[in-house]
Amino acid sequence: MDAIDTKILRFLQEDASISIAELAQRVNLSQTPCWKRIQRLEASGVIKGRVALVDPEKIGLSLTAFVSVEAYDHTEAWTQRFAEFVSTLPEVMEFYRMAGDVDYILRVVVPDMAAYDGFYKKLINAVPLKNVTSRFAMERIKSTTAFALTA
Repeated sequence: MDAIDTKILRFLQEDASISIAELAQRVNLSQTPCWKRIQRLEASGVIKGRVALVDPEKIGLSLTAFVSVEAYDHTEAWTQRFAEFVSTLPEVMEFYRMAGDVDYILRVVVPDMAAYDGFYKKLINAVPLKNVTSRFAMERIKSTTAFALTA
């Protein structure tokens, strides 16, 4: 990846709907080489996809919870079963295996506390868990999907 690829990624992270013509002009390329670079970045997996970013509150999803999970078991079978189950839950926006005092962190987005309670009950009934701790966001101060890129 070179400086032009980095510039392309910067602009696409800001607005993936930008036209090839506009993007090519911004990175000082003609359209065909710019398009080929985008295709290469997609084929290599650097660009994983292009999406529309939706405001959760505007679609009725106003409660964000960060859920810490301590595993009941650390066997491969338990870990796989837990990961497969959590990955199917549409309320889970992000899911990380952690180092430190908790084993997993989930970012969960739901309409309200009643919906969270339903999610919580599904979670604790699916597989044995040692401990589940929920923290609720009061205000979103910063939210971005763009990575800081340097050329």
